[in-house]
Amino acid sequence: MKKHTNLDEVKRVASALLYTDIETTKYSPMVVQHPFTNTGVTAISVEGSFQLLNLLENPEDLNIWRQSMRHQIDNAETPYQIYGLINSPYALTFLGFSEPYLSKEDFSSILVDAWMMSEYANRDANVSKERVVSMFKQADRIKLMNEMERTRLDALENPVTVYRGVTSYNAKNVRALSWTLDYDTAVWFAHRFGEDGMVYQAKIKKEHFFALLTGRNESEVVLDPKYLEGIAQDLELGQEPELTM
Repeated sequence: MKKHTNLDEVKRVASALLYTDIETTKYSPMVVQHPFTNTGVTAISVEGSFQLLNLLENPEDLNIWRQSMRHQIDNAETPYQIYGLINSPYALTFLGFSEPYLSKEDFSSILVDAWMMSEYANRDANVSKERVVSMFKQADRIKLMNEMERTRLDALENPVTVYRGVTSYNAKNVRALSWTLDYDTAVWFAHRFGEDGMVYQAKIKKEHFFALLTGRNESEVVLDPKYLEGIAQDLELGQEPELTM
C-alpha cells in the first residue's frame, strides 16, 4: 500500500472495469450486472437534454455511455470521486483491484464505505471472505470508525457477545464478518423478506474486532470470524440462547 495515492493508476483500474461485459439477468434489460451500472436502459445529459440509451441492444448507445463514464473517470480529482461512480455490489471489487495504488488513508476510508454500501458484502462473488479479512487487517482502524464508535468499542466488556440473524439466502454463511451487538437487530435480519430465519450468538475478544459501525443504527461489528467462540443457535426467537463454550 502506497504512502500517497496514485490517482492515474486508480483511473486505469476503473477504466478497465468500465470496458468489461455487461451481464444480463432474468430482469434485463431493466436490471443488469456491471461495475458501473445496474440497468441496461439509462440516460445521459447531452447538450442540456437527456438522451435515452439502450446499452444491451444498441452498440452505439453502449459506446456513448462508456465515453461519458470515461470522461467522468478521467476528470476525477480524488479516488472518492471514482469510487462514487461504482455500482455498489462491485464496490469491494473495485477496491480490491485499486488497493496497490491507494494510500492507507484513502484505502481505509473507501473500505468502510464500500462495506456499508454492499448489501451482501460477506458474499461478494469477486472478493473472497479471506480477501476481505485481509483488507480490514491492512486498514487504518482509526479511519474505519468515528470517535463515538471507537469510544463505544473501548467501553465494551471483553469478551463481547455478538449476534447474527440469517435467512435461507445466507443460512450457510454463519461464520461471517458481519455481526451485531443488538439481539433485536439480529432478529430483524432473521425475519426480513418475510422469512422464518435463525439467530446465532457467539463470543469474541475485542482484539479480533475490525470495527464497530453505528451508521445504520445496527450496532454492526465487523470481525475476524476465525476467532468466534461458542457459536450457538437460538432455538426460539425472542429469547436469547445459551452459549455452548
